[in-house]
Amino acid sequence: MTFLDSPDYRHDTPECLGVLLVNLGTPDTPGVSDVRRYLAEFLSDRRVVEMARLPWMLLLHGVILRTRPARSAAAYRSIWTQDGSPLLDISRRQARAMQVLLDARLGGPVKVALAMRYGNPSVAAGLAELRLANARRVLVFPLYPQYSASTVASVFDAVTQELRRWRWLPELRFINQYHDEPGYIEALAASIRAHWAKEGQAERLLFSFHGIPKEYFEKGDPYHCQCQKTARLVAEHLELPPERWFLSFQSRLGKREWLKPYTDVTLKEWGAQGVKSVQVLSPGFSADCLETLEEISIENSHLFLEAGGESYSYIPCLNDDADHMAMLADLIIRHCGGWPEVRGPAIDAAGLAARAARARAMGAKA
Repeated sequence: MTFLDSPDYRHDTPECLGVLLVNLGTPDTPGVSDVRRYLAEFLSDRRVVEMARLPWMLLLHGVILRTRPARSAAAYRSIWTQDGSPLLDISRRQARAMQVLLDARLGGPVKVALAMRYGNPSVAAGLAELRLANARRVLVFPLYPQYSASTVASVFDAVTQELRRWRWLPELRFINQYHDEPGYIEALAASIRAHWAKEGQAERLLFSFHGIPKEYFEKGDPYHCQCQKTARLVAEHLELPPERWFLSFQSRLGKREWLKPYTDVTLKEWGAQGVKSVQVLSPGFSADCLETLEEISIENSHLFLEAGGESYSYIPCLNDDADHMAMLADLIIRHCGGWPEVRGPAIDAAGLAARAARARAMGAKA
């Protein structure tokens, strides 16, 4: 393996803290070819699909990538905006807001970079941005509130795979989950109250989380338990009685059993049973994306209304809401405890100049 050499180094260049915010990803455009490329990368991840490799790759390239991209592209087109992918646009706003917050609250220099696990900007590109900023300490923050091997662990795989190529590694820390953080629970509850203030309360509040195959849970993935805890804590915060709220799982793929109950089945059953009004939120997503804007807000609305329901509304993700960003900043600062940038600049301008002078005296060029 050829290692990636360090960029031109100057002894008078200050070091900084690097924060890598990572979300799932998005195709570059809603065109079929770009969606196919994105799905190929996503569905080739061994963390996402834990099937025997050869049969899965034959199925993926022989069937799925020949049929699914056109349908997915149509779904992406239904939510695409003049600013492009909603997930990427929101994620960029989150990164800009986080840069401002950390600049104001940390004593030392910090650089925030954005990456997508699949698609662009890639994890490698985000790490390269931090490397060029001379980030000698890096906090990786996958923006998934609940831990799953198919999401958070996959980000870890991508980060470490890229760092295997680096000659000079940074100090590295990783945030695994924040499903029960008090600030996160309060931010979710506040978003629900704000929705109620505009729309009134529905008969039922549905917490819809992205699903994973049931076998992943049976093998020890904590995701199911963390989703249950998030929903319970929010319901308690809102003082909702048990009959007013429910939890379900969305976005299953293939024929094998996923975590139940399923969101689409639940909504159809409620409509048929006479439930007239439902409000749905997706607390497993830190930013609105295809699975929330198209699947939950549009597709599942039709399922409920066609089954007999009368009122359906979607409560948006926390996105770049100020309370949400402040909570994430608090979490970052706490996880960076002890690093120089949290205490203040380790070396001031005079110290950097002295370091450079000593290096030149020993023969260094810069």
